[in-house]
Amino acid sequence: MHWRDIPADALAVLRRGAVIPAHLLALDAERQIDERRQRALTRYYLDAGAGGIAVGVHSTQFAIRDVGLYRPVLELAMQTALDWEPLGGRRPLFMVAGLAGRTEQALHEAEVARSLGYHGALLSLAALKGESEDVLVAHCSAVAEVMPLVGFYLQPAVGGLHLPMSFWQRFAAIDNVVAIKMAPFNRYRTLDVIRGVIAAGAEDRITLYTGNDDHIVLDLLAPFTFMRDGQPVTVRIHGGLLGHWSVWTQAAVQLLGRIHAAIDAGHATPDLLALDAQVTDCNSALFDVAHDFHGCIAGCHEVLRRQGLLAGTWCLDPAEGLSEGQAAELVRVQADYPHLVDDAFVAQHRARWLG
Repeated sequence: MHWRDIPADALAVLRRGAVIPAHLLALDAERQIDERRQRALTRYYLDAGAGGIAVGVHSTQFAIRDVGLYRPVLELAMQTALDWEPLGGRRPLFMVAGLAGRTEQALHEAEVARSLGYHGALLSLAALKGESEDVLVAHCSAVAEVMPLVGFYLQPAVGGLHLPMSFWQRFAAIDNVVAIKMAPFNRYRTLDVIRGVIAAGAEDRITLYTGNDDHIVLDLLAPFTFMRDGQPVTVRIHGGLLGHWSVWTQAAVQLLGRIHAAIDAGHATPDLLALDAQVTDCNSALFDVAHDFHGCIAGCHEVLRRQGLLAGTWCLDPAEGLSEGQAAELVRVQADYPHLVDDAFVAQHRARWLG
């Protein structure tokens, strides 16, 4: 499957820039999948206005592969998306499947994702830590033979590896790369990706997405201008594929709409710029920055538990949970930034999603 085979309306969603939540995993007290609540999460994201969903990614928990849930979770999300009539009617979606492991595993997962109808594959390189740049590029090229790639710069705190500008230039030169999610949580390394795409001359083919949950608003507002062959080239980050946006999703859709409108109008107002720090403060509670991201998935679960969409904060790994003080921090940011949460929206439609 080549990116030119992606339906034009779905590709247009990606290109324009969308809210793509990193889908969470609904478990019961026995740490078994709760299919009713898993479907409810997908329905929530679609009703909130998401332009797609990323499934099988870090927020879905990489360990789904160890317990035989990779295909079932991807299949459940896709089938729910196909069957559900969102508020406001059906609209095109760009669906992303997370891939992990070394080449044999990643190729198998790509075949699964392609067979289920996913449009792009978010490729984690964590399993190739310590390999040379040549090996990494060869791995990516092999997987790109199966389906379009969304590059993934994952932050080291949760298993990512350092990828220099030279890697990103070579990665961007792979013809079947359609987008890149930048999530190193590091400004220098984020710029390495953008410089690599420009150096490869791929900025018209590759759509940039922020995964920097600590810098969402300014990533989306700022133009990035670098030189190529003595001439300035300016690119933008058009959307977000974010764990942060797995909660408070309707508010995220509204925020991205404001950002797109400001860019179209040619200016960003001070109140919009001020939201960058507020969103980052929310993320510090969600992702448990105080404890080096230990509770980053459980924090998102806790928000959805309070909203009644999840029954608990259980993760596949019993050692993963809320850190000391994290629940109180979530109370604080929800009280401080009511304009960044969507509790009323969830309360209004929760019964419909769980039905």
